[in-house]
Amino acid sequence: MISIATTALGLLDLTSLNDNDSDESIRALAQSAATPFGGPAALCVYDRFLGTARAELDKLNLSGVKLATVANFPLGGTDIAAAVAEAKAQPGKGADEVDVVFPWRALIAGDRETGAKLVAAVRDVLPASITLKVIIESGELAEPALIRRASEISIENGADFVKTSTGKVPVNATLEAAEIILGTIRSSGKPVGFKASGGVRTVADAGTYLALADKVMGEGWVSPKTFRFGASGLLGDIKAVLSGGASPTPGTGY
Repeated sequence: MISIATTALGLLDLTSLNDNDSDESIRALAQSAATPFGGPAALCVYDRFLGTARAELDKLNLSGVKLATVANFPLGGTDIAAAVAEAKAQPGKGADEVDVVFPWRALIAGDRETGAKLVAAVRDVLPASITLKVIIESGELAEPALIRRASEISIENGADFVKTSTGKVPVNATLEAAEIILGTIRSSGKPVGFKASGGVRTVADAGTYLALADKVMGEGWVSPKTFRFGASGLLGDIKAVLSGGASPTPGTGY
């Protein structure tokens, strides 16, 4: 369990995307990333807090922790111009990574083109150095064929990661959706990563996803460049395990 906790910490996008976020709460988030066991892969916050997050991380000697933010979030609308304008401005605000929501409702309605155009347009306006994660909202797509198709469209149009969820809907990351996404990445043959977001609360949960990635992609594939957890609650359980405490909640995989 300790090795899983250590691995999960290095793959964690420590996240706060709440309506009541403030500079104070984001500074506290950054401070929580300063653990005696190492830091997370990234902090994910609304773009108006990127400067606050970077300043606090640098103050804590955590300059290696990336900054992620979100675009077209959380609804995943079909206004391509608005999504592009939002994403285009984010590197200048300090973002290293952009998590954009795929227009999943359009795909459910049979429209495959809008998603393709939106992802491609966002990728086009971002510098190559910026990691683009596409949130397909797998819990709302629900059907395996739709999850697979959203993943394919994202990969074909420049996604660096396919991410399950916004964390703002009833069903977020599941092992079933993860297996479909990972299988689609493998079949594509492209160097695309996977992010499980929403509902991964314990080290035991994290372990089930890591085991699945090993099964589908092969041992040694998982790294911060290929695999992330998007979570706000997972860090507490990681710290408990690494401090010698037991994981308080059995893993569910959801």
